[in-house]
Parts: sequence; C-alpha cells; structure tokens
Amino acid sequence: MYRYDEFDHQLVAERVEQFRGQVERRVSGELSEDAFKPLRLMNGVYLQLHAYMLRVAIPYGTLSSRQLRKLAHIAREYDRGYGHFTTRQNIQYNWPALARIPDLLAELAEVEMHAIQTSGNCIRNVTSDQYAGAIADEIEDPRIISEIIRQWSTFHPEFSYLPRKFKIAVTGHAHDRAAIKLHDIGIVIVRNEAGEIGYEVHVGGGQGRTPFIAKKLAEFVPKDKLLAYLEAVMRVYNMLGRRDNSYKARIKILVHETGEEEMRKLVEAEFAQIDASKMLEVPQAEIDRITRYFEPPAFETLPAESAAFNKAQADDAGFAQWCRTNVVAHRQLGYSIVNISLKPIGGVPGDATDVQMEAIAELAEVYSFDELRVTHEQNLVLPHIRLDDLKAVYDRLVTHELATPNLGLISDAIACPGLDYCNLANARSIPLAQEISNRFADLDRQYDIGELKIKISGCINACGHHHVGHIGILGVDKKGTEFYQVSLGGSADEHASLGDITGRAFTEDTIVDAIETLVETYVGLRHADERFIETYRRVGLTPFKERLYAE
Repeated sequence: MYRYDEFDHQLVAERVEQFRGQVERRVSGELSEDAFKPLRLMNGVYLQLHAYMLRVAIPYGTLSSRQLRKLAHIAREYDRGYGHFTTRQNIQYNWPALARIPDLLAELAEVEMHAIQTSGNCIRNVTSDQYAGAIADEIEDPRIISEIIRQWSTFHPEFSYLPRKFKIAVTGHAHDRAAIKLHDIGIVIVRNEAGEIGYEVHVGGGQGRTPFIAKKLAEFVPKDKLLAYLEAVMRVYNMLGRRDNSYKARIKILVHETGEEEMRKLVEAEFAQIDASKMLEVPQAEIDRITRYFEPPAFETLPAESAAFNKAQADDAGFAQWCRTNVVAHRQLGYSIVNISLKPIGGVPGDATDVQMEAIAELAEVYSFDELRVTHEQNLVLPHIRLDDLKAVYDRLVTHELATPNLGLISDAIACPGLDYCNLANARSIPLAQEISNRFADLDRQYDIGELKIKISGCINACGHHHVGHIGILGVDKKGTEFYQVSLGGSADEHASLGDITGRAFTEDTIVDAIETLVETYVGLRHADERFIETYRRVGLTPFKERLYAE
C-alpha cells in the first residue's frame, strides 16, 4: 500500500488549513454560498438536499485497517454513525456540520487521506480493479500505474479547471471489474507480441444524459510513454472541449462529434510533441519506489486444499452458501479473496455503520495483511484470506450482519442516494432497491436466477450506473410523480454495452412487479446455465417487452 512522502503530507496539510479559513469566512457570512461553492467543491464538499455532504477519496479503492478505523471514527464523531461507499470507490458522509469539516479533514490527514479531487471539473479519484494484486492471470498490479497517475494529476496546473469532471480507471486483467469502457479514459494493461508490457487506452466513455462506450484510441502505449499519452488526451480535451454547455462538456461528446479517427489523429499529434520533449518521463528510481509499496504480502507456503475449510463447509450450510457467492480464488495457493456484501436484505446499498467498519478493520488487520478494498459496486473486499481462516472471518461477519451471501445476485443492486439526499434527483433510489431486495429475499430463488445486476439511478446523471445494468432503472419525474424507466441488456465488463429502453415508465407502485415479470420471462427463456445477460443477448428485447407491457 502506498505511503505519503513529505510532499504529500505538506500538500494535504496546507490544503486543510486553507479550507479552514474559507469555512470560517463562510460561517461568519463574509463569503456567500455562491462564492463559497467553487472553494468547497475543491475540497469534496457538496450541498445536498438537506445538508452538506463530504466525499472522501480512496485512491484505487485500497484501504488499511488504520484508515478504515479512522473512517469509522469520523462516522461516529462527525456524522450519524455510518458512511456510504460509492460507485467511485469513495466514501461519503451525508450529515457533517460545515464548521467541523476542517477538523474532520485534519483527522483524515493523520491517516494519509483527503477529499481533494473528489469533486469539481478536474481529474477525479483514479479507480481500479478491487482484486488487484490478488487475482490470478493479472498482467501487472494496476494500482502501481494508478498511483503514478494520481501523483501526475493532483493539482496539475493545466487540468484543474477542465470543461467538466474527468474520470480514469485502470485494470490489469482480461476480465474488466473496473468498468474502464465507461470512463473518460479507460486503461488496460496488456502485453504486445514481443512480450512487453504496455497500455491499451480507451477514451470517451461515460454515462449520464448521453451515454457512450469509450473508443479504443491506442492499441499499445509503451510503459514509459503513458503519462505523455494521457497528457496529450487531456490537452486536446482542454483545448476543444465545450465550456459553453455543461451537457456537452464531457470528452465523450468531443469524441463523438469529432469522430474516432480525427480524435486519434489530434491526440497522436499532441503526443508526438510531448514525447519529443521528454518532459513526462518518470525516473526509473521513482517508479521502483512506488512499485515497492505494492509488493505482494509475505504469503505462507500452503497447500491448495484445506481440510479445515472443506469440513467447515460440510458442517455449516450457511457458510457453504456464502463461500459459493462471496469467495473468489486467489493467485496464491491456500488463500482466497473475500467479498463483503454491503447489501443486506432490505438494507441501504453501500452503507456501513461505524461498528461494522471497525469490525472489518479488525478482520483486515488480523487476517488480510492489514489491507482491504472498496469496489465500484458498493461492496468491500478482504483480498488475502487463508482458506483455513475463512470460517473465522465468516463467523465474525455474521455477528455484524455482513455475511449476506448475495454477491452478483439480484439483491446485490447498485443504487445512488437518490431523492433521499441528492438535490439533483427526480426520484428515490434507496427505497426501490430495498423493495426489490425484500421481494427476492429468498436465497434459493436468487441462486436459481443466477447473476443479475440491477442498477438504479434517481436521475439522468446516472450515479447508479443504470445504463449498464442487466436491468437498469432510471427514476424520472412527471408532474410531481415518481416514475421508473426500465432498460435491459447493459453491461460494464469487457463486453460493455448500453441497455435498451423497454418502453413507457412504471409508477412506484408497479415497478417491482415489472422487475418480477422480467425475471420470470428470463427464467422461461433461458438455456441451461445461461445468465440473464446471455439470454438477453440471444433473444433480444422483443419477448421481454411483450411480457412487460401485455394487457
């Protein structure tokens, strides 16, 4: 795990004190809300529907137990006893008092955390694969280049006031768990025919009002030239991106209107100039320094099989069920990757209490080399658990209501805060996610349905990623009444696709029944062992639409 150097410490400490003065001026009335807005956004502070909200950065989703304990403390001391993990691998606090936020930020700085670049028209928190460094067949740990990108982008003088917010994601695996094709820039670590490691770069993805799948602009960028290539993309965007229309300001619109080939030529021309200048060549000593922070833990040499693990599954059906859904094979023999669902039946997706966070921190410290991860699907991961320890971890999770065995199933839905918190939302997302979870609470039924990703957004900004849900749900407002529009066939993985809108929207009283109809239709159409997305791609929209709107 990366540790701050003296420059990081100084940068964060100075920002905290600068913001403290700005907050004091706002509280005293010296600054109006309009004047304060750009200042607070630079520090991750939003004005939500009912109160200020603080968004804290978790770079590439990696946390230590010490950091999670601090997040738990902040939830208890500055908020209402919980935090909300987001689809950008961040955590949000929905109720901090503005006057106390500088003290909160000072406490975050004690554990090398901050809220810089979690809002505003800048390069946001760089996200990555939650299984980085733990999953088999990974070409290289993507967190290394993610950290280099973080350092390059933080307070970059050219990119602090972009036309619009900008998001980057990195994966080092053939199976994309970071949704790279839905980002402004998505990076895949690859090998070329000569066996050299480099980067495949996708540009222009995004959701919101006008969703696009990113275009592959570069098949292979050499390792030592990636920052130069990224800088070229950013310069083209900064020069040509729209600033007169916020709806058309994202790079996805620029790529779409310019055209893929012309955009590639513009980037390559800029890249050639930057590359020739040699100004963005990172010294090998610095790369080595950062790489050392992500070296594998001191794994034990263990057998592939664990008698204790096998016996525990035979003796405890609940444990066996949880292992079936929430445990993933590790690259190291004798170890596993544990997914902690933050989607209990009827719960709020992504929420964790202070007590739960402290319990997970203890598990990470005792069993997972002091490390855990946040996923973009609003769950947590213990990346390095011995097979022999799985039962002890499970029992502890059960005690804290964190052992729901539903990863990837219908109750493991993504949902944005919606109209319960957000002043941009048109409809509620959280209550709908809870209703769907309760309707499909029976685990046997969930297992029979299989993998089915439901994603819910309370407005067109798509913070719930509804465009790429197997079943996507968008809340809309019609003359003061909440309706829900349904789309089918979306996906955020390496086969990324945007969902097809089924037709007219459903009322809040009929939407859960509509989801039930879609599930029943799928079960009736599927072939053996076929997932929802596979059935949909085989048969298309028509049979689902016919059943959904049958009179």
